[in-house]
Order: sequence, then C-alpha cells, then structure tokens
Amino acid sequence: MSESPFELTAELQQAVSEFFQRIPFNQVLGIQLDELSLARVRMSLPMKDELIGNFVHGILHGGVIATLLDVAGGAMALIGAFERHRQLPTAERMAKLSKLGTIDLRVDYLRPGRGQHFIAQAVLLRSGNKVAVVRSELHADDGTLVAVGTGTYLCG
Repeated sequence: MSESPFELTAELQQAVSEFFQRIPFNQVLGIQLDELSLARVRMSLPMKDELIGNFVHGILHGGVIATLLDVAGGAMALIGAFERHRQLPTAERMAKLSKLGTIDLRVDYLRPGRGQHFIAQAVLLRSGNKVAVVRSELHADDGTLVAVGTGTYLCG
C-alpha cells in the first residue's frame, strides 16, 4: 500500500506563516511572506532608510541581504521537513520542527542592492533525515540578481 503524495495543505501553509510571523526580527525588518509551496518559498522586503548599509549610494545592507536569504531558506527547509513528519498532527509537527536552525550559510554578493523592493526565493536541493540544503536568490525590483546563497539547516 503506497502513501499518497505529500501535499502542502492550507493548514500547513497557515502553520508555517504563523511560525514565521512570530519571529520578531522578521517583523522589524518588514519581511513579507508571498508564497509557500513545495516548489519554492518567496518573500519580499520593501526598502526603508533603516536598511541602508551604504548611505552614500543608498544600498541595502549586506546583513539584511544575508538575512533574507537565510529566512527564505529556513522556511523552505521547514516545508521540506514536513514530508518526513507527515504522520504527526500539525501542532506536534510544528513543535518538533521548531528546533530548525541554520548550520551554514554561504552568501555570494553579486551586485549592489539598489531598488525600492527586494524579492527572495528559495528552492530545496536536498532534505535528509536531519539536514536540508537550500538554494536562495535575492532580486531587486528591476529583476537584477543581487545575491545568491546556499544554506544548510538542521531540521529534525
């Protein structure tokens, strides 16, 4: 008897969204959750003066760039871990996965972060028993690829 394919239900999407929204730092930065799916996570961030790293040129701070890549990557790793724990009720699954953490994050800064709005996308490369590997990209509002990241996350 085979298991039915894993589905990211509305209930699971709501659980991830609530988990994400409870992190104060995400709220301070103004990160918005745009899409949660098995294929990708998409988040956005409107530019504001407090996020500028180079005040002469008005460029997004590198720490904010790394944070966006990491937050999107962590959300994607969380979704990837859902399948392994599909037999658990949502609340129990979220409690188990609340220990998710970044093991390693490599960021390649490709271009200055210029723009009024930034979009981070993450895709799952591998989800194992304890560790997930995720690839993330950050684009400016004009489509310019600002940075890419590869993150390894403890998720189980």
